Amino acid sequence: MVEERAAAFTRRSIKTSAKLEGLKLVVSMMDLTTLEGGDTPGKIAILCRKAMQPLHPRYQVPNCAAVCVYPNLVRMAKKFLEHSTVKVTSVATAFPAGLMPVKLKLQEVRTAVRDGADEIDMVINRANFLAGEYERVFDQIAATKQACGAAHLKVILETGELQTYDNVRLASEIAMRAGADFIKTSTGKISPAATMPVALVMLEAIRDFFYETGIRIGMKPAGGIRSAKEALGYLVMLKETLGDAWLTPDLFRFGASTLLNDILMQLVKVVDANYQSADYFSLP
Repeated sequence: MVEERAAAFTRRSIKTSAKLEGLKLVVSMMDLTTLEGGDTPGKIAILCRKAMQPLHPRYQVPNCAAVCVYPNLVRMAKKFLEHSTVKVTSVATAFPAGLMPVKLKLQEVRTAVRDGADEIDMVINRANFLAGEYERVFDQIAATKQACGAAHLKVILETGELQTYDNVRLASEIAMRAGADFIKTSTGKISPAATMPVALVMLEAIRDFFYETGIRIGMKPAGGIRSAKEALGYLVMLKETLGDAWLTPDLFRFGASTLLNDILMQLVKVVDANYQSADYFSLP
């Protein structure tokens, strides 16, 4: 039933003006990401510049929500973005596997925050979760939240390793009750990453948590979302599941690297009525 309902969101008809606004909203919700071993200061500079001004000003495209980097590059990204509203997000807690002593994980978080990270994307220990050690998972998230201080905490469930939709639902609830500001599907390092059925389960968990507590938790699908059409499908699902209040970068993000260029190409097509070559857009 989850898969059937999720598939229905991709069949909604979105007209030209609504499509244009939807594409711009996707850009504003994007965490432009680079998490590779070959990340260099030059690559971070280009990424930050692209996040601040994704397209020529005449297209009136907003800046991205954040740039997501490894902890050792936070200070550099913060410097490049210091005169903008783009936030710096850092993965932490032994990303992507999450297999490191808790003491070292918390030290990594504190270091990233000290260097200027506005947001922390942590990974849960899936081995603990799959072994039924739910209290340990809860305690690690709560300790990470405390280590974040004023920084927002996004909790990565790595749903591709959780095996069932019931596990995704349970992990979502544990993360929210432990203090997550956002729940996030994936690291993007394994397959499957973000899927619409999994995202729907997480959005419904957020909805029920809001009904119970009055607290709005954000959601971030990440990994595998590469086309504008897919992204607009996520926005339709978000609106119909949680309503207009969640249609903001404060409560919904896309974790992406290759998605942005497809969005920009579609924006140019809508505005100018013709496609530009991919060569006109810088690599992510």
